[in-house]
Amino acid sequence: MNRILPSAAKPRPLARLHRLGRRYRNRLILALLGAAAGLARAEAPAAPPAVPALQAARANPHADQAMLLGATRAGSRLVAVGDHGTVILSDDGGKTFRQARQVPVRAMLNAVSFIDDRQGWAAGHRGVILATTDGGETWTLQRQDLDKDQPLFSVLFTDAQHGWACGLWSLLLRTDDGGKTWQPVSLPVPPGAKRADRNLYSLFADRKGGLFIAAEQGRVVHSRDGGASWDYLDTGYKGSLWAGIALEDGSLLVGGLRGALYRSDDGGSHWAPLKAASLSSITAFSEGAGGQVMASALDGVSLLSTDGGRQFSATQRPDRQPLTALIAGGAGRPPVLFSKAGVLAGQ
Repeated sequence: MNRILPSAAKPRPLARLHRLGRRYRNRLILALLGAAAGLARAEAPAAPPAVPALQAARANPHADQAMLLGATRAGSRLVAVGDHGTVILSDDGGKTFRQARQVPVRAMLNAVSFIDDRQGWAAGHRGVILATTDGGETWTLQRQDLDKDQPLFSVLFTDAQHGWACGLWSLLLRTDDGGKTWQPVSLPVPPGAKRADRNLYSLFADRKGGLFIAAEQGRVVHSRDGGASWDYLDTGYKGSLWAGIALEDGSLLVGGLRGALYRSDDGGSHWAPLKAASLSSITAFSEGAGGQVMASALDGVSLLSTDGGRQFSATQRPDRQPLTALIAGGAGRPPVLFSKAGVLAGQ
């Protein structure tokens, strides 16, 4: 299930990328694998076929059963995003969800980030970036790229003005005006490579101004200066890292293929592998209260640490529904789980 195509695979024209993306997304459950990790790099065709304009998301009475790929908190509200422009909201801790009133795209949404209970951003396929100022009820389109489907896999804002989005083939974007304009960021060539073409999967930030991106080949892309310059941190792992988090105590966790887990207690200078609690690929992290850290994984596996992310135990759902994201519960409440089949709250 976690097979990765070799980098030497024959290049495929972008006209086939969307169809390939759908196949690998269904196999690996993540939209970030809409062009699976290590997918052959392709050149744009000289005369690409016309791409239809993006359409608004449809109202769906079963939106909480759509494939959901990213989730976060907006104050006390929970917000999750996913297939066909789905955005769902919960104001009761995940017991019930409703669909957002207005989403201007029907593209796959892979990630969502809020800085408070009102202001948030979402990103996904067709290079779309959406913004909201009312807690996710309504969204506006800030960016799209219909010339090629170079998906954005993650989005992160550190305040109302400064944000980043990343995706396929080292695509990294930056805004300093709240998303009104987005500028591409040129990354340095990774050590031992000929060009910067690694897939960038998960943006996260620590409380000291450090920015991090979990990426391919065990690399964590890193900036110490608010995104002005970037370098590569080597975890010692050789597979893809799909998820990362900076914990409240300053330690860092990244995870990825076949249950790989790595931890750093010095801002990413040194990384140590953690004992794998499961061989299921890790898709997301969430930190709860009292040193509780959780992770979601494929094959219905969720991981739990009660010592601040130093040791994890694994639990597998009987239905083995692949988990794509989670939000840790508070005050003894169970986590809210998200999957290819939608919300799996409290299970």
